[in-house]
Amino acid sequence: MTTAYSSPFSSFQYTKSYPPPPTSTTTKVVLPPGGGGGRFHLSIKAVKSPESADPPPPATAAPKAPKKPVYSMKKGQIVRVEKEKYLNSINYLSVGHPPYYKGLDYIYEDRGEVLDIRVFETGEYALIAWIGVPTAPAWLPTDMLIKSDKLDYERI
Repeated sequence: MTTAYSSPFSSFQYTKSYPPPPTSTTTKVVLPPGGGGGRFHLSIKAVKSPESADPPPPATAAPKAPKKPVYSMKKGQIVRVEKEKYLNSINYLSVGHPPYYKGLDYIYEDRGEVLDIRVFETGEYALIAWIGVPTAPAWLPTDMLIKSDKLDYERI
């Protein structure tokens, strides 16, 4: 026993237009004439709406490159730390050393070299490495550094 399926909607054409979405595309769903076995064919047509017309191009202005910051020191400069400023700074207080801790005397007495300078949200900082002292470099604010003209000892 064979049963044939026939759709009641296959005998006429049905077209419905939807209102265009905000992207200004128009979509139509079309049933093909002559039955088509209940299959839908979709055709999409992009239409440019008059309100979204391209504005005229702006006047030709060259893009401005960001200005390079002006630093108070240079890389490779020899510096040392001013003791009173450092002992009263948040940098010293955050470490938790006792007052006048002797383990940090090398930063006041020995010379350090500026490896890098950057401007952070809290100000200008320099990465200092102490020459001849086997310690890790440290970021210190440049306002507590004293510039030195010469290097008094040999580099290792």
